[in-house]
Amino acid sequence: MVRHASLVRLVEGYQASLRGLSTLDLIPPGWLHLTMQGIGFVDEIGDSQVVELTDRLRDRLVTLTPSVVAFHRPIVRPEAVYLPADPPEPIRALRSVVHGVIAEVLGDDRVEQLPRDAAAYRPHVSIAYSNARQDVGPIAEALNNVQTEPVPVVLDHVDLLRFHRDHRMYEWTEAVPLRIGADRGEQMQGRVEGVRGVGVFVAEKLPDGRQSS
Repeated sequence: MVRHASLVRLVEGYQASLRGLSTLDLIPPGWLHLTMQGIGFVDEIGDSQVVELTDRLRDRLVTLTPSVVAFHRPIVRPEAVYLPADPPEPIRALRSVVHGVIAEVLGDDRVEQLPRDAAAYRPHVSIAYSNARQDVGPIAEALNNVQTEPVPVVLDHVDLLRFHRDHRMYEWTEAVPLRIGADRGEQMQGRVEGVRGVGVFVAEKLPDGRQSS
């Protein structure tokens, strides 16, 4: 998955302006990601299905062309602060492809359904999660004081992730990178560990049985 140093720097610049706000949990570079499509619970998907799904996704994704999106100004929501991907359409199209492969392997009744309105899916990279009710005014003011330029990102990998949210943060215990498009070898430079471009998730369960979200 793409791990762009420029995107990490953009996130860290915004996070620096938010330090000291106790109602926000800032997301460390190692857990930055762009959520794309859920698969299911780990205890509901067999090992052979995971292998087949990984192989099918790998074969399908390599036939596609990597997308280029940009990240710039964050959006403040009650639950999180995030950077939207612009334009969102390439990632929505990619999600549709991945969704189709999952349905082929697990069956239509086992796959998380896509929204009827494609615009309801807003691909983004979260930079902080809310841990309490808060006034968004101070957050927006702090973010507006940060001077930045848009950061273009080539999404040339999808990660198959096994994750949990036991510590108020999405954390994965396994990550299998699946390349989008043909191998570009030395062209894939400027990457740093930290940003998972798009993630396909196999979720562990929370203590009360709910799926992580």
